[in-house]
Amino acid sequence: MNWHIREAARRITAGGIIAYPTETVYGLGCDPFNGPAVLRLIELKQRKIEQGVILIASDLSQLESLLLPLDASARKRVAGRYPRPVTWVLPCPQEVPVWLRGKHESLAVRITRHPIAGALCARLGGPLVSTSANRHGGHPATTPLGVRRAFGDRLDYLLHGPVGADARPSEIRDGLSGKVLRD
Repeated sequence: MNWHIREAARRITAGGIIAYPTETVYGLGCDPFNGPAVLRLIELKQRKIEQGVILIASDLSQLESLLLPLDASARKRVAGRYPRPVTWVLPCPQEVPVWLRGKHESLAVRITRHPIAGALCARLGGPLVSTSANRHGGHPATTPLGVRRAFGDRLDYLLHGPVGADARPSEIRDGLSGKVLRD
């Protein structure tokens, strides 16, 4: 598996888009700091740039440069462990590219607990775009075959592995208040 993680990271670093397993479904990912790669991903998904994307990381420190400073309670909340995956919506500086935050003044982030996705972020040394592997409005892929059916050979790499046991999408919460925005 280490070779596959290294190869996936190499493709991302070169500006590629990959598919990889997450806690709930297969995700599409790329380097969040590579504008052309993110725009290509958004185009593949047939998604609007105004929506923004989710970023995953193996730990909170990988996301801090993209967020406004968090107080101790928000840091503890975002870095905590929960029974199911939680995506946090947090305020971000205006300098965060529109291709990440969309029309919002916030950024959606998740500390991944999936071993493959976490190892990939650790290998990259930073966050990764994470959006479900499907066309906008379609059913997300949960297997490599589903990814191939949806995107054929338009991806630069497919990192195989099992998705997590939770079939529901991640819960979305406001990172400052903890309020559930989507269950």
